[in-house]
Amino acid sequence: MRRALLGVVLASALAAGLAGCGADGETAPAAPDDRSTPSPAAPSGSPAALDGHPPTAAPVARPRPLRAGERRTTLRVPTAYTPSPPTGVGTDDYRCFLLDPRLAQDAWLTGTDIAPGNPDVVHHVILFRVDGSLTREAERRDAESADPGWTCFGGMGLEGELDDLDDASWLGAWAPGGRETVTRSGYGVPLDRGDKIVMQVHYSLLLHPEGDLSDRSATRLRWTPRSGKDLQEIHTLLLPAPVELPCRPEHSSGPLCTHDASVTDVKARFGERVGQTANLLHLLCGTEVAPSDTTTCTRQVTRPMTVLGVAGHMHLLGRTITVESDAGTPDARTLLDVPLWNFDDQAARPVDPVHLDAGDTLTVTCRHDQSLRDLLPAFAGTQEKYVVWGEGSADEMCLGIVQAVFDE
Repeated sequence: MRRALLGVVLASALAAGLAGCGADGETAPAAPDDRSTPSPAAPSGSPAALDGHPPTAAPVARPRPLRAGERRTTLRVPTAYTPSPPTGVGTDDYRCFLLDPRLAQDAWLTGTDIAPGNPDVVHHVILFRVDGSLTREAERRDAESADPGWTCFGGMGLEGELDDLDDASWLGAWAPGGRETVTRSGYGVPLDRGDKIVMQVHYSLLLHPEGDLSDRSATRLRWTPRSGKDLQEIHTLLLPAPVELPCRPEHSSGPLCTHDASVTDVKARFGERVGQTANLLHLLCGTEVAPSDTTTCTRQVTRPMTVLGVAGHMHLLGRTITVESDAGTPDARTLLDVPLWNFDDQAARPVDPVHLDAGDTLTVTCRHDQSLRDLLPAFAGTQEKYVVWGEGSADEMCLGIVQAVFDE
């Protein structure tokens, strides 16, 4: 039951900066066998905490030099795609694109540099590894659509997809404020010969319903041949918590100011399965449906590991987010503390390595604030609603992302 639940919960699109968040800053001269094709670096985002806008054009950042033995491969969405709400309701489009790195050998992925093609509408990008029968399913879905890619509310949107919150299949991601990510020396994520990559892009039309919405996002992979390289494998753990942000008393008569009405609205925009996430997260976290501006979830660590980096993700109504290990005990450690959430600065933070044993706990805590909708242009002309976990930029999330190396 629990494993099936985790698969369904993860199927909700979880956005944040991740792979390589334990970057150590070590560099080396570019390797002579670098066969990369130039691509723009991800924009750094606006420093404004309350402007409510996705990041706009920023100066192109130079990629960090390759270390000895590393190479680069650049992958792009095959042709430009113009997003629109696939259900005809709402302002969000989730699209998955199948990319082929054409690796001639097994490799270690040691970094990603994701470049949103149209940062005015790109809310986040996630890279997933696909292999075997899942690749064939992805190829089938891709071939069914006249446009590049396919609609993928819920992970990659593939039959047979099953992910695990304690060891997710993410290779990398970008969210506003994201930059090139490079693993610490001696660490990587395995990518096998023949593996393909699904790039999931969340397009938000909340602020840009008209104009040129076309996008052709890209990613530049940093990798090294696995032969002769004995690196430690990096794993990604996802820590979602339910969101139950009530309408303010003076706005509580609105048609979407109850939990049930809001969940029904999410289902109408993203489908029954994905819409269930708001309720399923309470089963995962052992919490009750109760309105509050603060949410938290505590989960036990299932195996010994060393934490290398942490990131957090919320949307526009987020105020604060923390991730702690062994909260409320003498061994408590704060792994992430963002006292003033900035949607345009979601870059991951490296941490000094922290070892956790099986049975230790990880806790994510978020606070959201309805009053921010009075300040943000994104909410101009919209009606206040009871906010639950949802895929849209006007919905909310509470998500911690932990990168770790499992003990042998």
